[in-house]
Amino acid sequence: MRIHLGYRLNFSFPAPTPMIVMLNVHYTRVGDLERPDHIVTSVPAPIQGYRDSFGNWCSRLVAPAGPVTISADSIIRDSGAHDPADHGAVQHRVDELPADTLLFLLGSRYCETDVLSDEAWRLFAGTPPGWARVQAICDFVHGHVTFGYEHSRPTRTAAQTYAEKCGVCRDYAHLAIAFCRAMNIPARYCTGYISDIGQPPPYAPMDFAAWMEVYLGGRWHVFDPRNNAPRIGRILIAQGRDAADVPLTHTFGPNTLTEFQVWTDEVTA
Repeated sequence: MRIHLGYRLNFSFPAPTPMIVMLNVHYTRVGDLERPDHIVTSVPAPIQGYRDSFGNWCSRLVAPAGPVTISADSIIRDSGAHDPADHGAVQHRVDELPADTLLFLLGSRYCETDVLSDEAWRLFAGTPPGWARVQAICDFVHGHVTFGYEHSRPTRTAAQTYAEKCGVCRDYAHLAIAFCRAMNIPARYCTGYISDIGQPPPYAPMDFAAWMEVYLGGRWHVFDPRNNAPRIGRILIAQGRDAADVPLTHTFGPNTLTEFQVWTDEVTA
């Protein structure tokens, strides 16, 4: 399968403003791109790239005053398969976990494991460890939280999502991650594209999405508490402890986002 992907973000800046953006396809999928997903700006703005501590590709620039469009457009080859599942994946004891997974057991800015630990054990201690436990967490979060863009708030934490019972995909991911970590399962936050390929219409306007990966059975697995079903055309951009590590755009000054478009469409010709 070939998927046409990209975005167009229109900003208005009152003054020259430094930015960091994470909008490139993750290095694990770069080999699938038919052409590079280079970031393009509508006005001259030199871009410098670097890798963060999680290996994500970041770009820094200074946006000039006035209207600025940041965009990219590419085609990626994809298997066309749904997210893989391994229902027999086991949960590791903490002392058996690889050292590089331990960071993803700890609390973070939006995932307060200390606040939610008692509730996590009350809700999920009776579930079988491993895949079934993570799925039980996703089932609970999916049913507990009501989705709506009107509920979006950039400062909402996992504990606040649990209390308020509403949010957007990042809030679903944060709550599920916090519960997993409280149950001694490494979990990390992911952001990227999720297509509507294979889904029945009508389709909501396309957006970037958030999900999580958990470490079971010796490797990382995708779980999506917002959609709570395997999807086709999930394309990773960045991974971190939570959304604080992987903001798609980070601006160091006032600005207005005037237009936002994302596309992931199957190429049929």
